[in-house]
Amino acid sequence: QVQLVESGGGLVQAGGSLRLSCAASGRTFSLYNMGWFRQAPGKEREFVAVVSGNGGSSYYADSVKGRFTVSRDNAKNTVYLQMNSLKPEDTAVYYCAVDRQPYGRLKVQREAYDYWGQGTQVTVSS
Repeated sequence: QVQLVESGGGLVQAGGSLRLSCAASGRTFSLYNMGWFRQAPGKEREFVAVVSGNGGSSYYADSVKGRFTVSRDNAKNTVYLQMNSLKPEDTAVYYCAVDRQPYGRLKVQREAYDYWGQGTQVTVSS
């Protein structure tokens, strides 16, 4: 059974940084793209970033491009989201998710991912 466990969230001032981690188990990790999504109160869950199975490719939402960096360590079955220059509008619960299919193209749709972590809260104060 696939399990994803996020960590690293917290409270930070605007302009600060956080690094989120997502530890995965139950699937051959390196074969699957991994995505990060976030959900703010009263809003739909939205795409943030995705990284390919081998870590060689990534794609970002326009709202985080240039500030966030997604990476992975397949030896540790872990994917990371480095968040810099944080803004109050980045406040949300952040989720990692694994693509339904191995070797696929990078995807932004929630429906393309079949397992999700429990989420970690990120709060950015102004």
